[in-house]
Amino acid sequence: MSLVGALSRLSLQSGALASRCLHTTSVLCAEPLKKKKKIDPQIIKQREDRKKKKIEKQIRRLEKNARQLKPVEELEVPLELIDNKAQRERKLPQLSSAELEHRALLNKQWARFKHNEKVSDFQIIDRLVQSQRKALEELRHESEELYQAAIELDMQLLSVTLKGPVATPPIKNYVSPDGDYIHQSMKWE
Repeated sequence: MSLVGALSRLSLQSGALASRCLHTTSVLCAEPLKKKKKIDPQIIKQREDRKKKKIEKQIRRLEKNARQLKPVEELEVPLELIDNKAQRERKLPQLSSAELEHRALLNKQWARFKHNEKVSDFQIIDRLVQSQRKALEELRHESEELYQAAIELDMQLLSVTLKGPVATPPIKNYVSPDGDYIHQSMKWE
């Protein structure tokens, strides 16, 4: 009450000027906070240990589930196929060692053939490029104008005709429809 009395004396002394500058709020009239109860330090430690164990358990659970991949429905094998696996499995005859050796030789011959084919293709391309370069050099020695005409790009070589605008102009007064989107992806936890 002494604060209120002091404020009332202050307001009487300084008049209207003090009442405009000095304001009281509900915080000034509030009660003091209640004292906290003293808790046994052992109980506080037990609570902290419980929180720590709970967090560690959640981390272990997340790490365990992180290794598991989310199932994709399209890749799951239907149960009927799993049940009929024995019926669908083919019994392949055992190959003799002579047959295995024959197949290995065929694979080696095929690899050699494809390698030689690739090398010969590269050689043909190299010879063509070399002869073209030599012909262009000879042409340049003869006439610079003919050389420039020879290296000029021929746009009529590929007859490509494109019609229509690159970007379509907007249609006047067109109201685009508002589409509804339903999110249907599965949530895995």
